[in-house]
Amino acid sequence: MTHTSRTPRADGEAAVGEPVITVEHLDTHFGERQVLANVDLTVRRGEILVIMGGSGSGKSTLLNHLLGLLRPSAGTVRILGHDINALDQVSLTDLRCRMGVAFQGGALFSSMTVGENIMLPLREHTRLDARTMRIMARLKMEVVNLAGFEDLMPAELSGGMVKRAAFARAIVMDPAILFCDEPSAGLDPVVASTIDQLILDLRAAFGMTIVVVTHELESAFTIADRICVLDQGRVRILDTPENVRASPDVRVQALLNRRIETPEVDPESYLQRLTGDIL
Repeated sequence: MTHTSRTPRADGEAAVGEPVITVEHLDTHFGERQVLANVDLTVRRGEILVIMGGSGSGKSTLLNHLLGLLRPSAGTVRILGHDINALDQVSLTDLRCRMGVAFQGGALFSSMTVGENIMLPLREHTRLDARTMRIMARLKMEVVNLAGFEDLMPAELSGGMVKRAAFARAIVMDPAILFCDEPSAGLDPVVASTIDQLILDLRAAFGMTIVVVTHELESAFTIADRICVLDQGRVRILDTPENVRASPDVRVQALLNRRIETPEVDPESYLQRLTGDIL
């Protein structure tokens, strides 16, 4: 597999700093099924951390914890110095105003124009006048190369433009942390590479911390300062792209080289699963 070299940073590797996200001993159960197991994770100020793993590895569940949408069965999640699960609803809302989210698929409201979509966080969480909100939205549209498209409806945009509009909405309130869920999914390689560059440019321009959840290997190795590989709900490795690529862990290499591992089946357990509640 060929990996793309990471684009040099305008702000350099020295931009990373103290932790802004700390996850300690995080466990998550859905009924009797354990989805995350003893997850430890730190994200430093100014870095781009990529969370990757196969389907069912726990990526989306971990992201939901970082956004305060799920409560852990055990462990803690601290965002910008706050235990996110100990906050009341008002404090949690205030904290979320310092976080931006670029949702998978864009998640633009189809009944609003692009400009109205981007201004929505400002309308909901500030008391700015309409003129100021429009100016702020236009500034962010300039940043993501969408200038002049504010009056279009989402249905009139291409897939890449929808993604860029989602980024503009996510950064319109100048968040300290930006979360990106599968930002290049469903895009052709050329458009996906422009999204990768946009993520790098946003970090360079605003100095924000960026967490990206993706299964796109080329994107991960292009943008990441560090990569966290999840496997069966556990952190398999958390390291630089170079060290992840060189990891001797067979499950990490199976992910990187897209090898399918067929699990061994115990005949008695298999029979029990088929007949346990019938016989």
